[in-house]
This record gives sequence, C-alpha cells and structure tokens, in this order.
Amino acid sequence: MLIQSAAADLPTSGLHLFHFATSSCSQKLRIALGMNGASWIGHVVDLSAHENYGPDFLAINPRGMVPVLVLDGAVHVESNDILALLEERFPEPCLFPADKRAEIITLLAEEDALHHDLRRLSFRFVHGRSGTTKTPELMRAYRAGSPTDAKKAAEIAFYERLAETGLDAATCRASAEKFRAAFDRFEARLAGHPFLIGETLTVVDIAWFVYAYRLAAGGYPLKELHPRVHDWFEARRAMPGWEKEVALPPIVVERAAAALARDRAAGTTLAALLGIPD
Repeated sequence: MLIQSAAADLPTSGLHLFHFATSSCSQKLRIALGMNGASWIGHVVDLSAHENYGPDFLAINPRGMVPVLVLDGAVHVESNDILALLEERFPEPCLFPADKRAEIITLLAEEDALHHDLRRLSFRFVHGRSGTTKTPELMRAYRAGSPTDAKKAAEIAFYERLAETGLDAATCRASAEKFRAAFDRFEARLAGHPFLIGETLTVVDIAWFVYAYRLAAGGYPLKELHPRVHDWFEARRAMPGWEKEVALPPIVVERAAAALARDRAAGTTLAALLGIPD
C-alpha cells in the first residue's frame, strides 16, 4: 500500500526498511529480502521504547506500525502488500507463482486477520504479561498524533481493550483455538505435499513460519496437535537465514522460560488451554 508521508527527510533513493527485530511482520519481510538477495538499508524502530508512537515515525507512517518500506522515496506500508511489491521488483525466487496467486492472496488475508491473536498469545506466553505497557498518556498522544483510519482505529481499540480487561484464560483460549483451526487446515494440505499450498515454496510458507515460530516459543503444542505442520516447520527452520530473522533476543527467551515455569505450576500453559497436558 503506497501512502503519502509527511516526513521531510525520507531517503530518496535505494531500498530502506523501517523495522524491529521481534515484529512478526518485519520478520516476514526480512526473510523474503534475504531470499531475493536485494540490497537494503535497515532503520530500527524500537517498539519496546514506543518509538513507533513518536512524532518522527508517525510522520513517516501515520498508523504507527512497522514495517515500512521506502523504495526510491516512495513509502509503502502493510507487510503483505510490501511482499507483493518486492515480488514485482525482485522476481527471483518466485514466491507468488501465477497459478497460485489468488489462493496466496486469500491465505495472506487470513493470516493478517490473526495478527492481534498472535499478539495476545505473544504478550501472555512469550513476554509473560497480561496487560499493556502503553500508558494512557502515550495512547492519547498516539490518537492525537496523526489521522486515524480503520487500521489505526483497530490498533487503538486493541490496546484500549487490553488495558481494560487484560488477557484472561478465555481470551487466550479463543485466540489459540483460531490458530488450532488454521493449523488443522494446513495439516490436511500437507498430506503428500512439502509446502503449504503444494509443491512450491511460496510467501505463505514464510508468513506461517513466522507465526509458528512465535507460537512454539510460547509453548504451542505443534508436534502433538499437527505432526505434519511440525515436520514442515522443522524443514523451514533449516532454510538458510530463516531462523536468524525470527530468533528471540536472550531477554525475551528468559521471559518466556519464566512464564512457562509459572504457568506449569499453575496449570495454565498454552498447551493446557488447548487440552494438552504439559
């Protein structure tokens, strides 16, 4: 998606990626860029420090979200749209085969619709927290800092609800069940095929590898519930450079381990929510 940016000092040539290490949408793009060999310049936007809500970044992307791709001065947002753009500019390897394009677009839309569910499960089972780190003052600044569209409104609503209700077991179970249903569909697709939509690796494999890695880090019982998906996941982990782009920083690994220990003691692990003894 091409947008008009209000930033005055954007780079006017080359390929620039505004991203963050643990942003799942940023991870998708970095894997794709690693595969197509494009030369790019990275600009880290520290989400943990809320830099994406600051005036400088909101001038680039009023939605306050990463990743943002700046290609020869043009600003592009929304990771799946950027992936399609990269395919046009760097068609090797082909990640959007023509005969699968409509199916890919549908599956990417389904993946995008689960983004807030992934965020809920990441917060609760990877970062070990059930509330928000965004203060009311920060949210007020975000709301007032740039125009609001449907995407930004959804972000505001997500964090307002998180501040009000937190992440209880019922909320997390509902999000986990959505992923269970999606993985069940892929389990059927993988019968006799090495990739999620047939014989050829596509951008769908990248997108769902990112999700599977994050969920596995939070204790999702992938092997127990979806053995074919587990084998597919392990094969993707062996792809050159893929795991490097999704690996969690040591401090997050420590948080996830501490959260898992607490949840095991309380019987409230992600696996337990799905009825799998942990």
